[in-house]
Amino acid sequence: MHTMVERDEEGIGIMEERLTKVQTAFKPAFDVDPRTISLGTSPDDVPAWDSMGHVYLANGLESTYGLTFDVDDLMAMESVREICRVVRSKLGKLEGTNLQ
Repeated sequence: MHTMVERDEEGIGIMEERLTKVQTAFKPAFDVDPRTISLGTSPDDVPAWDSMGHVYLANGLESTYGLTFDVDDLMAMESVREICRVVRSKLGKLEGTNLQ
């Protein structure tokens, strides 16, 4: 049986892993050091994060996670924090589908 602390640590580990994958997607999309990307990073912080850059980033994330983003997802991805939220939501729906 897991304690609350163990579950929280697992959740943090999963969140950190997700953030690392998102950070890594920034390298090919924007040619930036992934270590410079944080949850608070937004298009204002990355000069190449324009509309085309956003498409490249989304494409990289789709490849990394095996997901497909719709227009609403893309519009919601206004920061790294929101990207992580959208990815978590899509993965949760995917896992829910696989369990049924």
